[in-house]
Amino acid sequence: MSSQLAILARTRTLLRNHTKSISTFPFLFQEPQLAESPHSAPLPPNPASGSPAFRENFRNTIPNPSSPTQSLVPLGHAGQTLRRAQSLSQTIDAPTLMNQITDLIPQKRWADIKQMFEFWIESLDRNGKPNVPNVDLYNHYLRANLMLGANAVDMLTLIEALDNFGIPPNTASYNLVLKAMFQARETQAAKALLERMLQTGKESLPDDESYDLVIGMLFSTDQIDDALKYIDMALKSSYTLSLGIFSECLRSCVYKGKLDTLVSIIEKCKTTAQNKALCPAWNLCNTIAEAAIQADNSKLAFYALEFMAKWIARGETTRPPVFLSVDEGLVVSALSTAGRTYNSTLLDASWAILKRSLREKRAPKPESYLGKIYAHASLGNLQKAFSTLHEFESAYGNSVKEVEEDMFSPFTSLYPLVVACSKKGFETLDSVYFQLEQLSHANPPYKSVAALNCIILGCANTWDLDRAYQTFEATSSFGLTPNIHSYNALMYAFGKLKKTFEASRVFEHLVSVGVQPNAMSYSLLVDTHLINRQPKAAISVIDDMVSAGFQPSKEMLKKVRRRCIREMDYESDDKVESLAKKFQIRMGTENRRNMLFNLDYSTEYVL
Repeated sequence: MSSQLAILARTRTLLRNHTKSISTFPFLFQEPQLAESPHSAPLPPNPASGSPAFRENFRNTIPNPSSPTQSLVPLGHAGQTLRRAQSLSQTIDAPTLMNQITDLIPQKRWADIKQMFEFWIESLDRNGKPNVPNVDLYNHYLRANLMLGANAVDMLTLIEALDNFGIPPNTASYNLVLKAMFQARETQAAKALLERMLQTGKESLPDDESYDLVIGMLFSTDQIDDALKYIDMALKSSYTLSLGIFSECLRSCVYKGKLDTLVSIIEKCKTTAQNKALCPAWNLCNTIAEAAIQADNSKLAFYALEFMAKWIARGETTRPPVFLSVDEGLVVSALSTAGRTYNSTLLDASWAILKRSLREKRAPKPESYLGKIYAHASLGNLQKAFSTLHEFESAYGNSVKEVEEDMFSPFTSLYPLVVACSKKGFETLDSVYFQLEQLSHANPPYKSVAALNCIILGCANTWDLDRAYQTFEATSSFGLTPNIHSYNALMYAFGKLKKTFEASRVFEHLVSVGVQPNAMSYSLLVDTHLINRQPKAAISVIDDMVSAGFQPSKEMLKKVRRRCIREMDYESDDKVESLAKKFQIRMGTENRRNMLFNLDYSTEYVL
C-alpha cells in the first residue's frame, strides 16, 4: 500500500509539472531570451569531468539519495555529522584526510570514515582539480566498507573502481576482499583471488595474512588437501605461518590420519627461521603424541615430545614459575615405540623429558626402566641396556621380595634383554659375560645376579646347556648367590634337552638350600615331564604345587590334558578335570586342534 501511494504521489507531481495555465490578460506571456552572439567563444571544459566520482554538479551541496554510490547516513546526530564531514572534506588534501581517518579508526567510526571519503572524492582540491586518492587512503575506505558489512561482491566492485583513478590495488587491498570472503566462507572465490594475486605484479603478491586467510578458510570447510597445498606454497616462499593456522594444520592432520604429511610440514617449518619457533598448545601436543604412538610414527612422536620440552622450559622461566610434567605412562609408550621402530633419537628424548618432568623428586617407575631396557635391547645396544638395568637395581633392588622377583625375572620383564643377548648365539653371550666380569672388578664394582640370569636363560634359548651350567656355577665367583630365577633358568635349560632327571635334581637342590620355589619353578618342571610324555609325573608336580599354596594356570592344565589324551591316559585326564572344577577354570574344547592332530597326512589322494 505504501509503495502504491509513493507511485501515485510521483505521478501527481509529474502531472503538476507538465500542466499549462491559460492567461486571461490581453497581452501574451513572454519570457526574456538571451541574444545569441554570432562570434561566441566556447566555455572551458567542466573540471569535474576528470574525476569518475563526479555524477552531479560540485556546487550541489545536497547529496543525491538515488545515487548508487551514496551510503546511508549513520544513526545518531546524522545531520550534524553529515554537514561536518561534507564541509571538512572540501577543505583538506589527501594527507590531511589520511590523518583525520587515522584518528577516527581507534574510535571505530566506520560510517564517518566512509562518508568523509565519499564527500572528499566528489570535491575539488584548492587548484580546482578533482581529488585523487592514493592506494593507502583507498584501503581505509575499503576497510570501512568491510566493517560496515559489505560482502565480497561489493568489495570486488570497489577494487575495480581503482582502475578509474589509475591506481593499481596492492596486497592490503586484496586482503580486505579476502576477509570479506572469509566471513562468507567463499572458498572457491578466495582461491581464485589468491591465484590472481600470484600472477600480478610485486605490489599485490600475497603475504602472510593472505595465506592465513585462505588456509584458515579451507580448514574451516574441511578442504584439507587444498589447505596443505597452500601451506606448502607459503613455506616454500619463506612466509610466516600464524600459530592459529599451524595448530589447525596439526589438529586436522591428526584427525584425518595424515601423520606423514604432518611430519613433512613440521620439518619444513623447522628449516625456516621465522617458523621454527612455532609450538602448539600443551593439550594438542599430548594429542599428537598419542596419535603418533598408536601409529608407531617415531618421528612425529619425537616432535610432539620436543614441543612439550619447549613448554616445560618456558614454564620454568616465567614468574611465578609453572612446572609442567609429561605423563609417565605416555613416556613409557614412547619408549616402547622407540623399541619397535628402532629409533634411538626418540629413546633419548623420551628419557630426557621424563627426567626433567620428575625434577629429581623421585625415581622413574619400574615400567619406565623396563621400557628403556627394551628399547636399548631392540637397538642392540647391550652396554646401555645393562647400564639401565644397573640403575633399575639401584632404585628398586631393596623392594619387597615378591615384587622384586617379578621386576627382575628373565622370563617376563627382562626377557627382551635375554633375546638381545642370544641374538647372535654364543658370540653375544660370551661378549656380555666378559663385560660383566670386567665390571665386577671395576671401581665401583658392578655385580648383578639379574644380568647373569639373563645370560643363563640366553644360553638355554640357544640350546647350549654347557654354557648355561658354567654361567650358573660362575655366579659364586662373582661373589653372588643364585636366586630362584637362576635355578629356574637352569631347569629350563635341562628341560629343553629332555633331561627330566637333571631338572628334578635342580628342583630338589634349590629346596634343600632354602630357596623358596615359585609358580614358575613348578610350571617349568611340569613342562619337562610333558616333553618326556609323562602326564602322571606332571599331575604329581601339580599336586605339590597346590600343596605349596600355588594355583595352576589354565594354560598348564590344558597342556596336561592334551598330553593325557594323546597318551590315552584317561585316569590322569579325569584328575585334570577335577582340578579345573576345583579352581573354577573353564577349560573349553580343542576341536580344531584335535582335527589338525588327526589329519591323515598320507599320499593316497595325491594325483
